[in-house]
Amino acid sequence: MGANAKMTLYTLVYSHYFCRMFRKNALIILLLSSVLMLTGCSEYQRVLKSTDLDYKYTKAVEYYEEGQYNKALPIFKELRELYRGTVKVQDVYYYYCATLFGIEDYILAGYHFKFFYQTFPSHPRANEAAYMTAKCYYLEAPKWSLDQAYTYKAVNELQLYINTHPGSSYIPECNDMIDELRGKLEKKSYEIAYQYYHTRQYRAALTAFANTLNDFPDTPYREEAMFYRMRSAFLLAENSVLDKQADRFKAARTAYLDFVRTFPDSEFKDDADETMTKIEEYLNGKSVS
Repeated sequence: MGANAKMTLYTLVYSHYFCRMFRKNALIILLLSSVLMLTGCSEYQRVLKSTDLDYKYTKAVEYYEEGQYNKALPIFKELRELYRGTVKVQDVYYYYCATLFGIEDYILAGYHFKFFYQTFPSHPRANEAAYMTAKCYYLEAPKWSLDQAYTYKAVNELQLYINTHPGSSYIPECNDMIDELRGKLEKKSYEIAYQYYHTRQYRAALTAFANTLNDFPDTPYREEAMFYRMRSAFLLAENSVLDKQADRFKAARTAYLDFVRTFPDSEFKDDADETMTKIEEYLNGKSVS
């Protein structure tokens, strides 16, 4: 038999051998996995069916600490009812809240955390529950481009926590979360105003930019907001009926003066000066002081 033929034969033999070994090992792994899964399922079923409340509570806490929140949740939910009227219900209820947080159901978790600390204010974890209430709203707050109702709720809850827990170690984190949420609200407010400007709704833009500046005096968008407020005032005046133009150009001049006083070296200074020249031309031409 030639060398190539022998090599082909050996290859076929070894390939067949390894395929058999792979299939055998794969079958063993599959069987072991199935056994472990069935064992785990049967154990969990025993926990669910058990009438020993302390045993069920211990196992639920184990599931929670292992991150198996979907297993822990129905047990804590059941134990809340079974322990109702006892001191034990407080610990059970806290874990129920924390498990909801673990499965990222922040709306429901926030609701129950709040109910927990209001119902059991002397519980050792009441402070933590109050903080977690605010954090749930924070985590539920959407990106800036969406409706910001939950962002406002989160800011209110965080501020409430800070006001009612002045010595808490959570306060620095609460302040950081408030800053982040305010950043969303600032951007939302500015972008709404700019959208009015971009779509030539100058009266609405003028009001919206003023609201942004009043609501968020330290906003990083202050320079842009003041510039576009001035531009909105000018364009509104320019497109107004004659009997309203004088007063509106005066308002545009005031907006310009506010802008250049606040940002004398602004990148928008040349554009602002050009706009002011047009404002003065109108006011001087109309002999308006």
